[in-house]
Formats: sequence, C-alpha cells, structure tokens
Amino acid sequence: MSPVIFHSIWTVLMLILFIGIVFWAYSSRRQRAFDEAARLPLEEEDFVPGRSSGEKQHG
Repeated sequence: MSPVIFHSIWTVLMLILFIGIVFWAYSSRRQRAFDEAARLPLEEEDFVPGRSSGEKQHG
C-alpha cells in the first residue's frame, strides 16, 4: 500500500471519528448529563483539600 493511499484512508477514518464524536456530544440523550456537569462548579458546597466531606469547618 502506498503512503498516499494510507494517508487518505487515515484522513477519512479520522473525519468519521470526528463526526461521530460531534453527534455524540450534541445528542439529546447526553444533554442531561452535560447540564449536570456544567452546574458542578456552581454548587454551594465548599471543598477544602485534606478534609473529609463530613467534617465541619470551625471559625
């Protein structure tokens, strides 16, 4: 197989993969999960490294 044919096939496969990822990301089935992930940084709970979630903050 010549390098030109190999690169052509590789390009077409990568284009198909890209289009598949775009359809997956914009599908209506994934919208709920992405909306939940988008709201994670806005949640009220403060995170302090090294402290468990059940431990109260003093001060």
